[in-house]
Amino acid sequence: MQLDAAWLQAFLQHERLPESYGALIRAVHAPLAAQLAGRAQTQPLIVGLCGAQGSGKSTLAAVLAALLRHQGLPTAVLSIDDLYLTHAQRQQLGHTVHPLLRTRGVPGTHDIQLGLATLAALQEAGTVALPAFDKSIDDRKPQTLWPVFAAPAAVVILEGWCVGAKPQQPAALATPVNTLERDEDASGIWRRYVNTALLQDYAQLFAQLDLQVMLQAPSFDVVYAWRLEQEHKLRARLQQSGSDLTRVMDDAAVARFIAHYERITRHLLDEMPARADILLQLDAARQVQHTRGL
Repeated sequence: MQLDAAWLQAFLQHERLPESYGALIRAVHAPLAAQLAGRAQTQPLIVGLCGAQGSGKSTLAAVLAALLRHQGLPTAVLSIDDLYLTHAQRQQLGHTVHPLLRTRGVPGTHDIQLGLATLAALQEAGTVALPAFDKSIDDRKPQTLWPVFAAPAAVVILEGWCVGAKPQQPAALATPVNTLERDEDASGIWRRYVNTALLQDYAQLFAQLDLQVMLQAPSFDVVYAWRLEQEHKLRARLQQSGSDLTRVMDDAAVARFIAHYERITRHLLDEMPARADILLQLDAARQVQHTRGL
């Protein structure tokens, strides 16, 4: 895919990306977009983009969408984060199944039927309202505020930390992976519920994927460091603007929050690289060190 220098410069400025990011777009993202464009010529293409928290998957999705649209291919981006159940629905799950399900993030806390319906609608002619979730209030935005996409899409990118994840074997659930599981899920009810969700509903959603792309973090410890860095930057930005800091997590809160994701993140890092169609291996600085499938 030939990159127009003026277009690339304008894109970097619009997305507030450093000049150095342009080299990554030329070396990795443009070839990836070209491959997607080639596959989308004959039929709509649904791409799963998996990456741990802080790995840069949202930025990659935005870059790919911009490159594909620049080539005349209507491209929709849907984040699995925008498919979260409402706050009230998760409170109910926390009451009837397990208190840990009140916290958004893990399989079992998304509206899979909404995701399936949205993917189906994006392949037909018409306008499609793309679900949107507001993390600042921990609830879904009113549908009147959802962005609208003019379908059909040539490419749909479904991005998220657990997109394409597979369930573990039941025996693997027996031993807690961290203190959260040991102390707050001693009986294993929560982790079995999450695993069953992956086995059933999420398998239906991920079966829609034509291509699996993975941003592979070097380890879970690095993922935790990335998430901590995100929270520190958020605190600094809010302090500078004089905004409310009550929703910003301290380091202990970040550690507890990321613990909800640890089991599946570790499982993904172990088993997905071998089966991903396209693999981008990252170092601790989020630099792509190796690619496979391009």
